[in-house]
Amino acid sequence: MPDTPLTGPGHVRLGSNSGQPLTRRDGFLKVTGAATFAADNRPAGLLHAVHAISTIARGRVRSLDVAAARAHPGVVEVITPANRPPLARDQDDKPTMFSWRVETLQDDRVRYAGQPIALVIAETLEAATEGAHLLAPGYAPEPARIGFEDGEAFEAETVGIGSPAAFVRGEVEAGLAGATVRVEFRVETPTQYHNAMEPHAIVAAWDGDRVTIDSPNQAIAMGQAAFAGFLGIPPENVTLRSPFIGGGFGSKAILSGPHVLAALAARMVGRPVKLVFRRDQMVGPVGHRGATRQRLRLGMDRDGHLTALDHEAVVMTSAFDDFLEPAANASQNIYATPALATRHGGVRVDLGTPGPMRAPGEASGSAALECAVDEAAVACGIDPLEFRLRNYAETDPATGRPYSSKALRECYAQGAERFGWAGRPLAPRRMRDGAGRLIGWGMGSALFPAPMFRAEARAVLRADGTALVETSAVDMGQGAWTALAQIAADGLGLPVERIEFRAGHSDHPDGGVAGGSGHTATAGSALFGAGADAVARLAELATGHPDSPLFGAGNAGVEARLGRLVHREDPGRHESYADILARAGIAELAGQAVGARDPAHARDRAMFSHGAVFAEVQVDPDLCQIRVSRLVGAFAAGRIINPHLARSQLNGGMIWGLSFALHEEALHDPRTGRSMNADLAGYHVPVNADVPSVEALLVHEDDPYVNPLGVKGVGEIGITGTVGAIANAVWHATGTRPRRFPIRIRDLLEA
Repeated sequence: MPDTPLTGPGHVRLGSNSGQPLTRRDGFLKVTGAATFAADNRPAGLLHAVHAISTIARGRVRSLDVAAARAHPGVVEVITPANRPPLARDQDDKPTMFSWRVETLQDDRVRYAGQPIALVIAETLEAATEGAHLLAPGYAPEPARIGFEDGEAFEAETVGIGSPAAFVRGEVEAGLAGATVRVEFRVETPTQYHNAMEPHAIVAAWDGDRVTIDSPNQAIAMGQAAFAGFLGIPPENVTLRSPFIGGGFGSKAILSGPHVLAALAARMVGRPVKLVFRRDQMVGPVGHRGATRQRLRLGMDRDGHLTALDHEAVVMTSAFDDFLEPAANASQNIYATPALATRHGGVRVDLGTPGPMRAPGEASGSAALECAVDEAAVACGIDPLEFRLRNYAETDPATGRPYSSKALRECYAQGAERFGWAGRPLAPRRMRDGAGRLIGWGMGSALFPAPMFRAEARAVLRADGTALVETSAVDMGQGAWTALAQIAADGLGLPVERIEFRAGHSDHPDGGVAGGSGHTATAGSALFGAGADAVARLAELATGHPDSPLFGAGNAGVEARLGRLVHREDPGRHESYADILARAGIAELAGQAVGARDPAHARDRAMFSHGAVFAEVQVDPDLCQIRVSRLVGAFAAGRIINPHLARSQLNGGMIWGLSFALHEEALHDPRTGRSMNADLAGYHVPVNADVPSVEALLVHEDDPYVNPLGVKGVGEIGITGTVGAIANAVWHATGTRPRRFPIRIRDLLEA
């Protein structure tokens, strides 16, 4: 990457470490087993907890055989609604913006299958498990409401994290009425579960009125505040540790009822308590992607230009909380149209509350949008890539604002060239391989917001020429320890190997949220700024001391290079950090900073990452089995801090999109509401054999507005173009347009 100045007087520059494809700093710890995940902690006197879960989806718990459970020789305590310690706040009183209504044994009401109905604490995990079984709950069941037809429809006011449920710009009905070509497309997307490799877990240990909690958490400061709010203690009395997370995808940014119960249990029994979810217990209390039914209407003129775009989504949520997947919002920001409308409706069912799941809204919404756009291109007799180029938005369709940067044309061009799109026949069922399988090529546009939250960081220059940087930012497998350390090293003007990087602990400055593809931009800006602040303080020491070769250079007259301050106009005048600190008699010099977006830029610019995904599928003409044989994605996401990690994230996103298109679906028994595939044998995700070839291209993009680093996110955008690209390739192979996900064999057989 070019070594260009970042901010301020230019003491430090971003580039000497950033842009390098370094291997992961945490890799050695993980492959050797030295990395400590939450459930690995075993404080002295540890007890084990198991939550008993409801086997009905709606009704009441009529009885629990608490006496039998307590009679088990290893059981220490059983917590039920009858003896649960009080919470400092009602579970409906949400302590942070990332808080849901939690189920904490507040009553005997059952709201979904898998809901915790009791907590058993014992000396061993086996004893706790047996104690939970001995509870033998009796129920007063009520009919379960599981599907769209059984649920309770309601008018939504907000979707996602507080976004309006409806949006209108222009005259949609007039635009549709005046169109030469009109397309209406309907599609269903299923309930999906996060299924991270590491299950949710917590180890809670009290010392007086202070508690130490080990738990995988994507938002350390918010998690600390949430625990404090429910437990009735000051936030500084909660130590939350989460150095490593084995995948989160949004589910580990929000506390669930079992987390709060485990902390209450540890205080109640006066000993540390560990609770680790079984795989099947992750279906229900810790969020999921809600199912959707979507309808899109598109109008085009005779040249294939959009005259109107209307996107409606009906979304499932729980019977007791209001998170709605903001699926229709995926249509607001990508294609140029004079008339645009999106709206959402809700349906309450007897499942746990949904929540943010990787690319919330954009994943399900773009799947529908890209299929509808492909169908519109076919209706107009235009190549799908050409159709997208004809409807290329030069400004944000929803707001009219200019984009902070947009290299989507370059993504289209580079992706199409690498894939070989120019040879694609327009009509379906025109290509076969040597074995007679039908071959199809499809594409989809990729779009994801480039958010930035707020984060803090601290950097300390040491007398030996090394540095310490600290932030509570977490690494949930995406390589944050590496990319953030690279940014921090550039802020300090040091090689990255001379940086000690500390993160994932509530004692560190607030690192913001590892979510929304905004973590690197947010925590990275704070880390770079903290390093720059420390170097600026160091420069004041040097330029103000007559014995320094930099004396009189002025604060803007020096810059940091590999552990030395160098005179800008006379590079022969320089001095090491260690010498400056030694002369001043200072062992350490600290800098601090806050990472946040310029409000003016946030107000005046539309900020997104962009991309294009091209897919090839092979379909057996007799059995209708679908295989994805190639995926090529080209993505523009601002400055790339670590190309190696970025490609890994983008590849992972495309694989997730493949999973959405062909594999993932949560199934519930409509009679009982119970999950029918609450394990990785029944809940299908891709394996290596399903992903023979995935390639991510990094398209250069400079963005001076998105944040001081020019960084956008890459974690989620790979999903958004891939689902539609695969579905469109299936149409091109077979002539059948998929109308629901995952695409099933019977959908093609019945067509």
